[in-house]
Amino acid sequence: MKVLFINTHYMHGGAGRAAGRLQIALKNIGVDVKQLVQNGFGDRHDSIIGPLSPFEKLLALWKPALEMLPLYLYNKRNGLPFSTSFQSDIILSKVNELNPDIIHLHWTCSGFVKIETLKKLNKPIVWTLHDSWAFTGGCHIPLDCDRYIGKCGNCATLGSRFDYDLSRWIWNRKFNSWRGLDITLVTPSNWLAACVRSSSLFRGKRVEVIPNGLDFGTMSCIDKHIARKMFSLDLEKKYILFGAVNATSDKNKGFQHVVSALRAVLKELAALDCELLVFGGYEPAEFSGFGLKTHYIGYLHDEVSINLLYSAADVFIAPSLQENLPNTIMEAMACGLPVVAFSVGGIPDIVNHKLNGYLAQPYNTDDLAHGLLSILSNLPFCEQLSRTAQDTIKDRFNINDVAGKHLDLYSTLVKDSLC
Repeated sequence: MKVLFINTHYMHGGAGRAAGRLQIALKNIGVDVKQLVQNGFGDRHDSIIGPLSPFEKLLALWKPALEMLPLYLYNKRNGLPFSTSFQSDIILSKVNELNPDIIHLHWTCSGFVKIETLKKLNKPIVWTLHDSWAFTGGCHIPLDCDRYIGKCGNCATLGSRFDYDLSRWIWNRKFNSWRGLDITLVTPSNWLAACVRSSSLFRGKRVEVIPNGLDFGTMSCIDKHIARKMFSLDLEKKYILFGAVNATSDKNKGFQHVVSALRAVLKELAALDCELLVFGGYEPAEFSGFGLKTHYIGYLHDEVSINLLYSAADVFIAPSLQENLPNTIMEAMACGLPVVAFSVGGIPDIVNHKLNGYLAQPYNTDDLAHGLLSILSNLPFCEQLSRTAQDTIKDRFNINDVAGKHLDLYSTLVKDSLC
């Protein structure tokens, strides 16, 4: 069986890492799987197909900026991501050349795949949704907006006051292009599956819930003393870890809530000798600090460094506004790190309150702070959460089991397409 992944980034960002891990696991059980990408990060090999010619490479650099051009018509945008996918692409010719049995879409924005291209692929399509973009009029994080149940328009992300706006135009393009499409939707969380089933674009389509997975050979608990020495961290202090891609600049990741929560309990954290670690972002230029010593680690692109950093910390804080099934939470838990997060999106699929982590009431930073203190100040409780967190990942998110579920799905779809 020949499977082709289509994903904008290779091993970068949540979708890129999830797709890369799944590809490796599928190859390990004998599946011929290649990945077509717009941008490559990490090791390149013959299974990763990226831009080759100088023109293609230049186009890949410019496409994300071009994708943003229509958004400049809306100067009241709320800062959350929005994609138009209006640019022409070169996907079709490459897909025809590779001639796969199954096309597996992942994250396809930043100008990589045009909406209208999907109906021309003429192969069974599996689409793993890593956020909400596929069923909305362009936003990736709709928060409490449910206009995707209808036709979008009057878009809160755009700050629009009109029914027929950019989001309605994009919704119409999707509706007209994807009617009758042979497509199966995969969502990593039950929350996102419920959103998909209620959406006007995918209502009635087949939806499967298959989580992202981890390889415990590359992501597991490392001796804390060794991990801290690698980052020149004090062996006696307690460290709170926060991180994501664009951790301090992406509004959805909730750095503003980290600051508010830690400010509320500065005295208690100081008494516990705590410091903050931040990866995946830099200190904001306009930020003057908040009284707690903070180490900005920057971006970590290899799994060894990421594994070490998780193992060096005592607790992971994830105050996102909305998430599907975050890789960072899975990775932290695999390394024995208790997680404190808002109870939003798909996070309750993995974090069980006071069993393997702490779920705070959404956007209540006092509750978030309480969760941190309850873990940092109670060593037996912290150790209990740590053990249960690791067990949760091993029992439910093993990448080999996840790959097996995908292979079963592929086999069924290929068989059905031949009938």
